[in-house]
Amino acid sequence: MINNVVLTGRLVRKPELKESEEGVDYCTFTLAVQRNYRRKDGEIETDFIDVVNWGPGAKRCSEYLKKGKLAGVEGMVSTYTIEKEDKKYKNYRVKARRVQFLEWPDK
Repeated sequence: MINNVVLTGRLVRKPELKESEEGVDYCTFTLAVQRNYRRKDGEIETDFIDVVNWGPGAKRCSEYLKKGKLAGVEGMVSTYTIEKEDKKYKNYRVKARRVQFLEWPDK
């Protein structure tokens, strides 16, 4: 089976560094990825894709990725379940294998 995703987009918010119950660092962020076509009104559609990066790369992502900066992600689609108000919802995100910083933050 093939489950491979390659994305290039801009961060829509500051990345969040967290630690799992097992003590493993992970970083979450959302990429705005433009589609390669325009709607009839001329607007470019954009998808907002949640990304999670586990392990040693998580800290680097939280330090160097900033809102509005361009990043590339290679990874796989994964699903997880969240519970809100006694209802379960299935959600999708990309588990990053590799993250490229395509623009460095301003100093």
